[in-house]
Amino acid sequence: MTLPFHRGPAGELRLIMIKRSPRGRNGGQIALPGGHREPADADLEATAVRETCEELGITADTLRIIAELPPAQPRTRYLPVRPFVARLSEVPARWRPQESEVAQVLDVEVAELADPANLDEELMSFAAWPRPQVVPVRRIGGHTVWGLTLRILEPVLPRALAGEYPI
Repeated sequence: MTLPFHRGPAGELRLIMIKRSPRGRNGGQIALPGGHREPADADLEATAVRETCEELGITADTLRIIAELPPAQPRTRYLPVRPFVARLSEVPARWRPQESEVAQVLDVEVAELADPANLDEELMSFAAWPRPQVVPVRRIGGHTVWGLTLRILEPVLPRALAGEYPI
């Protein structure tokens, strides 16, 4: 899984996120690009790069890993996820996402995503949950970011805005 950051035309820090296709367990949710390791992947960093490039329809030479983050534990899976901060050197004029997995590519301004005014809570219910739960969310551009994606983003956003990563 990657957090692909880049600089916008005015130098603003931006993050690429995806809206998952409607199919599957996390269908329709806002997420960070990434996925499962394949036997040909040398390591988890290679998996993150390959999956990000496949999902976004970009080439590996435009994505550079700049930091490895601590593992993040999903609540519904046994194995932790290994996220990586990445620098996207080139944003395509038109995204060509992997349609079977990605419904939409979101190019989000990090300052807006990190704005405390966008932090909220929402009552959510899923078949796998014994009862509805109130969960923290961030709202941006008509989308709701929550769950593992939000837990990964929360400590990274202020660090990215402070210039900790060379983006």
